[in-house]
Amino acid sequence: MADQLMRATAADGGIRAVGVITTRLTEEARQRHQLSYVATAALGRTMSSGLLLASSMKRPGSRINIRIRGNGPLGGILVDAGLDGTVRGYVDNPEIELPPNDKGKLDVGGAVGHEGYVYVVRDVGYGYPYSSTVEIVSGEVGEDIANYLVTSEQTPSALVVGVFVGAEGVTASGGLLIQVLPKAARDEELVATLESRIGQLSGFTPLLQAGKTLPEMFEQLLGDMGLEIFPETQLVRFHCGCSFDRMLGALKILGETELQDMIEKDNGAEATCHFCNEVYQASSDELAQLISELRAES
Repeated sequence: MADQLMRATAADGGIRAVGVITTRLTEEARQRHQLSYVATAALGRTMSSGLLLASSMKRPGSRINIRIRGNGPLGGILVDAGLDGTVRGYVDNPEIELPPNDKGKLDVGGAVGHEGYVYVVRDVGYGYPYSSTVEIVSGEVGEDIANYLVTSEQTPSALVVGVFVGAEGVTASGGLLIQVLPKAARDEELVATLESRIGQLSGFTPLLQAGKTLPEMFEQLLGDMGLEIFPETQLVRFHCGCSFDRMLGALKILGETELQDMIEKDNGAEATCHFCNEVYQASSDELAQLISELRAES
């Protein structure tokens, strides 16, 4: 099944639902960053969360950044996701591995840590980005992002994200975001029913592994609540905007003295993109050209 995102509403627009499948892009991230099992799960959950949050933005070019900084051995997680369906991300310590937790599952909470902060920055494409910070509640990512939505955006939300990764790589990844908007929040019976159904879910990846499609998941949760599924299916993918030219531009900022030092000591320069782990190399001739450009500009 292709990586994709779908939107739906229920209760006359009082409930907003978004689902995303991120299996292939999470596997690409695993391979690019050589992630451990638990690091794959942590980054995959965060990338799915980023795409789900970005889906509510309106202006083309809008993006959302999620940074999770806990006290666990994984260090930080940084994800950048866009309304256009692109996402990228990395973790500080990709090789960290932990034993399964007491439920026999990957210990994402232990890897991230149970203390720390979640930082969310929304860039709507103009003006100053909107930023917010909330405390980590579990380190399991889904609960932490849901807490951000309730605390910072005052929107009751349920976020179910998951990644299944085995010896052959990532075989299931994605998530569901269900939000109760003010017009439906007053219906206590409806909210209680929705909470009960979400609580009975065994997780997202078991549904995906059982062959459930996103529309079928929506139907299971909201089918008797006036469900309306938007016909558009948006493809999502791992994508980084880095390039060799951008790398040269960054090197140029270092100035003539630093560039000359690279030529003399290293006979060139090498740079690695944190987001996608792509390696770029510049020869001494290319660095010399940058020096010539700086001299011409001055």
